[in-house]
Amino acid sequence: MMTYIILAAGKGNNLQPLTLKYAKTSYKLDGETTVLQRMVRSIRLIDKNAEIIVVVGYKAETIKKELDGENVIFVMNPFYEVTNSITSVWFAREYLERENVTIVHGDVVFSDEIVKQYLTVSTDHPYVLVDSSYNRPGAYNAVTHGNQILVMSKKLEHFTAKYCCMTKLDPVSSRLLKEEIDSMINGNMYDQFFEDSLVQMIMFHDFQLFCEDIAGKEWSEVDTVDDLLTAQEIHSVCCKQ
Repeated sequence: MMTYIILAAGKGNNLQPLTLKYAKTSYKLDGETTVLQRMVRSIRLIDKNAEIIVVVGYKAETIKKELDGENVIFVMNPFYEVTNSITSVWFAREYLERENVTIVHGDVVFSDEIVKQYLTVSTDHPYVLVDSSYNRPGAYNAVTHGNQILVMSKKLEHFTAKYCCMTKLDPVSSRLLKEEIDSMINGNMYDQFFEDSLVQMIMFHDFQLFCEDIAGKEWSEVDTVDDLLTAQEIHSVCCKQ
């Protein structure tokens, strides 16, 4: 069985005022499907036995209602106002002891191709998805060398690809991540991205993190209205196939 930890606790400040009443994962891709519903249903369509964990915080009750009947486990990050994604993963840390773990942001829409080739496929090594065709500063970008990640950050001036909001972990790497997140939370680093713990592991523990480049494939992280329109188009095209 594979485990999926979907991060959906954030307030979506980049989309305000659109997110003052609704979480950005609740925005509609069509009349019947939200961003988060698509993520959950896309996983379940291919991986019938998936263990799906959704970490909620902002507008938690609304999200729970949206996913009623979708057979997911909810984990609450009660400190979503003052923390970042590392704290959300920390609250779901017991699930990092599973044999095959995927951590994915809940505000992302992937094409069916990406879901089938990466999201729902088990792995024997840790890797993240990147997009080398993306060149916008200020995003959570990465410096890569071959098929390895050297560093990831929002503060990189020079980078080779954008991190695509999906991390795949084998049993060893998921437990190492759990230890690193515990250490960072104990060090009051609760305002960091969970991906920063992967960078810490690379920098200080000789951790090898690999990458798969999905340049040319369709995906969208919903951070702006334009991103949402792109996500709606991806969803529309997939529904017609």
